[in-house]
Amino acid sequence: MSDTVRCASEPAMDSGDASQQEWDAWQLYFETTARLTARIEERLKAHGCSLMDYQLLLLLYNAPDHRMRMGELAQRLVFSPSRLSYQIGVLGKRGWVERRRVECDGRGWEAVLTAQGVRAFRELRPAHARDVQELFFSALHGDDAARLAELMRRVSGLLG
Repeated sequence: MSDTVRCASEPAMDSGDASQQEWDAWQLYFETTARLTARIEERLKAHGCSLMDYQLLLLLYNAPDHRMRMGELAQRLVFSPSRLSYQIGVLGKRGWVERRRVECDGRGWEAVLTAQGVRAFRELRPAHARDVQELFFSALHGDDAARLAELMRRVSGLLG
């Protein structure tokens, strides 16, 4: 074992490790996504909604019949079952989402976007779209979006 201690900002440069350029890209990605997420979150909060609230509403809005099984929803949001239950409870108190037994089998649970939730999402969507346009899309040029999507698909594939 080595007694050498490295700082998080000091990448390992042993043979086979990533290059300094790759470590720099990772650091820039990490810091930029954190700042972008914080800025989007701040702007959504001005409309009374968190980013997680919005993402949950978006998934349900786009789902068939505005409903999705709790397990699939947790997986898509990368939430634990208890975190999802809490978030559904928060949105349920607002009247935006209901938790119901799955009609076709009666065993599982699903989240269902209510009519009030549909209205809330439609009201939030234009401001969120403007924010994403300003803070993200405006920096993309040419085929950047296609290249970024391909890169994220590859990373997603590694994560399973």
